[in-house]
Amino acid sequence: MRIDVGGWTPRIPESSKPLLVLLALHSRQVERRWAAGVLWPDGNDERAAGNLRSAIWRLRGAGLDILETTKVSVRLADHVSVDVDSVDEWAGSITAGTTGDSDLRVHPECLEALDLLPGWYENDYVIMARERLRHRVLHALEALSRALSQRSRHDEAVDAALLAARLEPFRDSAQRVLIAAHLAEGNWIEAQRSCRLYVDLLQSELGIDAPADLRDFMCRPWDFVAAPGGGSPQQRSDPGATAVRNGHRDARVTT
Repeated sequence: MRIDVGGWTPRIPESSKPLLVLLALHSRQVERRWAAGVLWPDGNDERAAGNLRSAIWRLRGAGLDILETTKVSVRLADHVSVDVDSVDEWAGSITAGTTGDSDLRVHPECLEALDLLPGWYENDYVIMARERLRHRVLHALEALSRALSQRSRHDEAVDAALLAARLEPFRDSAQRVLIAAHLAEGNWIEAQRSCRLYVDLLQSELGIDAPADLRDFMCRPWDFVAAPGGGSPQQRSDPGATAVRNGHRDARVTT
């Protein structure tokens, strides 16, 4: 993790990093007793409270005035932003369909945020936050691809779907969105190729057969059309017909 303060990237005291991580992943005020118990569960309450005071003091000693504390609580100051929050808000907006056309794009910090705190594998709250963010981003990328296809921004739709499929190759919904993005553009061959790669991947890596509709599509892509809204390909009611196309100084914590 790192902190950027007006172009300055200060060194974070090692003993203060767990506290910063906890606060960055809980975008609200937390009780000092709770934070101390989560971060230092092995000692008694008095020792844990002392460790918390030390972590706060070391941050201030390093010139990092980024916390707001009371006798009973601690939180990040209002002028501190967190990269995870920005990506999470983007994902929520895309999935809810409340993003304006000009903002329909992949978040620039999306991939970096997905690599949330590499090496932090012993903290349950980090593992849960990492998994939650991964699912939020994947859902958002799928929704983004569908929305872009509806607006005939086909190259961007394919890029978003490709990213989702690359991040999670065995995710059925991501692969279907990729196939649909190709089909919405009228690229049957690309759609068939993506489908074949997924079907082969399932068989070679997991030893399982793909769903029947994807196997049918792989053999006869011309018998399918892009579903309304960019969903999974749907079989025509009249197979063989012509294809239908769709139309203080601000600080930032990077986890």
